[in-house]
Amino acid sequence: MNEQTLCTTFGALSDPIRLSIVERLARGGEMSAGDIASPYAISLPAISRHLGVLERAGLVERRVDRKWRRFRLRPEAVGAAHDWFEQHRAFWEGSFDRLATVLTEIETDNPEE
Repeated sequence: MNEQTLCTTFGALSDPIRLSIVERLARGGEMSAGDIASPYAISLPAISRHLGVLERAGLVERRVDRKWRRFRLRPEAVGAAHDWFEQHRAFWEGSFDRLATVLTEIETDNPEE
């Protein structure tokens, strides 16, 4: 995932409603815009704007089923963000392990301090 795509993905997920929509789609599969909107106390046009942001970020895709607009999560887009987190998790875990080793060595060399 390139840097621009990653920024767009995280920007789209930075809004609590959009993050909640993605979580609902991950759990519930494909949903209509009306079903997506039902638990939120905001207007349908506002939900539509949130869905547009998620769609432009590549996190969801839309299909038209007669008069209904149905949305589903694009797992490959979420997977790319997951991969980015995994790379950084591995880096930080290694850094913390090295720090723990250094601190243990310091403590062993200076037991009275």
